[in-house]
Formats: sequence, structure tokens, C-alpha cells
Amino acid sequence: MENNVEEIEIYECPICQGPGILEEENGWCCDAMCLDCGCHTAESAYKNNEERFVAATKAAQLWNRGKVLPSTPGD
Repeated sequence: MENNVEEIEIYECPICQGPGILEEENGWCCDAMCLDCGCHTAESAYKNNEERFVAATKAAQLWNRGKVLPSTPGD
């Protein structure tokens, strides 16, 4: 069974209710972010494809629980 990152559920932004997405950064980490306000989760690193799914799931769980960093400086 293959783990499909695209099937991980992402809620609306906990700050502005904008659309949230999962992102990958250059093949080493995943995070979730809002397309409207730019808030995001902490990065979750991975080393291989199996860890990639775990990292994406962790980012989605942080996002869906509202554990995000605002995009404004000083917050």
C-alpha cells in the first residue's frame, strides 16, 4: 500500500479561514501554510519517501490543531 500525501486532509486556516495547503521544500521537509495570510506550521523533516508521508501527516496534524506561526514579523 502506497501512502498518498495528496489524500491528507487539511482544514481551513485557523487564523483567517483561508485555504490551507501542504508544501514540500526541496525534497527534505513538509509544512502546511495558508494561501491567504501566509501563516504556517513548523517544518517537519524527512529523509526518504516513507518518512515523507510521516512528515506530511505531522504537518497536517499541527495545522489542523491550530499550531501555526503567523506571517507577521514580531508575532
